Amino acid sequence: MLNNRDEQALEESAQMYGALCRSVARNILGSDEDAEECLNDALLTVWNAIPPAKPSNFSAYLLKLVRNAAFDRYKARRREKRGGGQTAQALDELTEIFPSSENVEQELEQRELMQAVTGFLQSLPEKQRSLFICRYWQSAAIAELSARFDMSESNVKVTLARIRKRLQKYLREEGLL
Repeated sequence: MLNNRDEQALEESAQMYGALCRSVARNILGSDEDAEECLNDALLTVWNAIPPAKPSNFSAYLLKLVRNAAFDRYKARRREKRGGGQTAQALDELTEIFPSSENVEQELEQRELMQAVTGFLQSLPEKQRSLFICRYWQSAAIAELSARFDMSESNVKVTLARIRKRLQKYLREEGLL
């Protein structure tokens, strides 16, 4: 219905995916109001992009737009405050593995890298994959992961560290690091 520019489709999308989108943005930003703004920004982007864009997985497309909006808002706020936070900690844990993507040349390398990461994640047991995705995609706090996966906080940290180490080894073997 979005292809027909039907506003009802936008409302249905917000109802269907809004809770998940707000949750991801809230984990990144720590604010319900900012999370709602990110969802609204993403829905506006969807409205302006479809058509001609035709995402094969609409929920993933919308979630990525929300996540990007949340990170943009987070970066802007961080520039203003220069404060720390859960998202900064989660991103810092991955900085040893992933190179910066500041220029166009690295864009292709980054795509190849993300395909390799996806392949690596698919090779993990479901619980480890979910733990990794919740931490590094949804920016969930260690305490939240501990409760969600019925693990001690220490076990969560150790498991994530081991997964990061295995990921780094895998990427080296693939010639991407």
